[in-house]
Amino acid sequence: MDASPRLVLPAALLQQMQALHQTYAYQPRLQTLVRLLSPLLETDDHILDVGCGGGGLGAALQQANPTWRIEGAEVKPRGGEPIPVHPMQGETLPFADDSYDVVMLADVLHHTHAPVALLQECARVARRKVVVKDHLRHGWFSYLRICLLDWLANKPYGIHCPFTYWNQQEWQQMCREAGVTMTIKTNSINLYRGWVNVFFGGTLHLIFVAHAQD
Repeated sequence: MDASPRLVLPAALLQQMQALHQTYAYQPRLQTLVRLLSPLLETDDHILDVGCGGGGLGAALQQANPTWRIEGAEVKPRGGEPIPVHPMQGETLPFADDSYDVVMLADVLHHTHAPVALLQECARVARRKVVVKDHLRHGWFSYLRICLLDWLANKPYGIHCPFTYWNQQEWQQMCREAGVTMTIKTNSINLYRGWVNVFFGGTLHLIFVAHAQD
């Protein structure tokens, strides 16, 4: 049982945080990810967005290219998502091998306590590749910034943050343990706007593609 103290914020403050997050972080992030992820996909791809949350990223990608068929997988589906969402148990996906052309993990691995297992499972389900967007730690100051960003983005929605992030060498080691190759597409993303991007964007983010090793 987790006995660590949890900070309880007033409902009005949480609502204000949600509104600010939508304006200054969520919507700019969504637009940027659609722009960066689209070139990694092919026409008529069948795509699974693991840890899809409310399904916003999948819906935005599908709107950008209607030939893409995008579904989500989530431990606790919220209901009413704009894409089909399948329930999943822990790090286990309820699909056969090679069920999807591409599997996406957008800011998901740092929320799980078994990232290697989840990455392995995504590689099993992906026929062609796994696309990962996550955080990149460089030192103690970058770690503090990522912690604050993660807390601000997730606290209003009641999502727990383990505050575990990896540097590039640790990402490479994780991929080796998962039995996948790692090809970095970018390790610096201007994900937000203005001062938000100055403090929370740039080198705190990376996108890489993982392929199952033969």
